[in-house]
Amino acid sequence: MGWDIGVIQGLDETGASLARAKNFGLNCCQLVSWNSAQCKPDIAKTAKAAAEKHGIQISSFWAGMPGPAEWNFQFGPLTIGLVPAEYRMARIQALKDWADFAKILGAPAIVTHAGFLPENTSDPEFLPVLSALRIVARHCKNVGVGFWFETGQETPVTLLRYIEEIGLDNVGINLDPANLMMYGRGNPIDAVRVFGKYVRSVHAKDGKPPTDPKWLGQETAVGQGLVDFPLMFKLLKECGFDGDLIIEREIAEGEEQNRDIRATAAKLAEWRDALK
Repeated sequence: MGWDIGVIQGLDETGASLARAKNFGLNCCQLVSWNSAQCKPDIAKTAKAAAEKHGIQISSFWAGMPGPAEWNFQFGPLTIGLVPAEYRMARIQALKDWADFAKILGAPAIVTHAGFLPENTSDPEFLPVLSALRIVARHCKNVGVGFWFETGQETPVTLLRYIEEIGLDNVGINLDPANLMMYGRGNPIDAVRVFGKYVRSVHAKDGKPPTDPKWLGQETAVGQGLVDFPLMFKLLKECGFDGDLIIEREIAEGEEQNRDIRATAAKLAEWRDALK
């Protein structure tokens, strides 16, 4: 890895989805699955072989968890990540299984949303959630993969607190700057100043702050939102960042998404190369 530009791509059981990154002229991708039925060694081996065939580096694996997940402010805290107690044990196991999958796949880390993490250390749920995260992170370390938080539901300083409390060197951050905007949890520039040394991967996604207290802000094509990518990249370089830039455009696959991905790849290359 090292400032390579890639795209997020769904896992399929034949490995055919790995060719999509190559079609965009990219050489890496972040695979994602929310389907626990795909968490099988043979599927990991098939995907790894397909990646090698197409010359694609799998930069990380985005691990979805079982149960509901509602991406809003009303029900998100009750359904997302390891925070909801009723789903916690099953999700811990799912993340352990995905870590084993990632090891076979050859991915250096799993990535996930931990949820709306309790901010106050005196909150009765703070220690149980911390314990759950530490269990997952330790399993990842034992099998030789990283455990990376995707930013979104937590403030930057809260995320920093959990990482340092977990205290393991395989824990890092998949920085999604748009999510920080869209959840109203922070400015990406300030966030890098808070936790920049832990950033291992970046989602190249743009967005705007929320204006409705029930719903996230609007995701946009890169360059049409409020993320200052050139400044963010400058600060990341100063922090020693050497991960990949993974394009994520959360609209349906099709002509518009393909056009936005290609345009984003060109912008990222320009901003990245300006730092040399």
